[in-house]
Amino acid sequence: MRTSLAIPDEMLAEFDRTWQAEGLNSRSRALREAIQEYVESHHRLERAHGTVAATVVFDYVHEEIIEDLHEIQHEFQSAIDTTCHVHHGEWCLEAIFCHGPAAEVRSLVYRLKDFDAVGRVSVTLLRDGQSP
Repeated sequence: MRTSLAIPDEMLAEFDRTWQAEGLNSRSRALREAIQEYVESHHRLERAHGTVAATVVFDYVHEEIIEDLHEIQHEFQSAIDTTCHVHHGEWCLEAIFCHGPAAEVRSLVYRLKDFDAVGRVSVTLLRDGQSP
């Protein structure tokens, strides 16, 4: 199946350098692997149940989202233990340390991913209801 994507030139150039440095034989192969990793990450988050401990790390454009981000953090304060915030010019990097119901942490992650001003959201489940 063929498809087309709108990707910024700089991101595509970096992607090409990366897959070539890894010795893959095509951009298509690299995209299939990237898509598979994305799907697997989603499934891990969806399968989590019970009480989880997790870190949610994301970057964003400060001025475009800060008010909405504060509202979200207040909305999910029962699952957020603490946050760490670092400024890098107009961009910010934030780490949220969570402990609470898997469904609530999942909702927090999906809310953050819904903003155009958020560059990327990375989730690490440290413990979930499936772990001893």
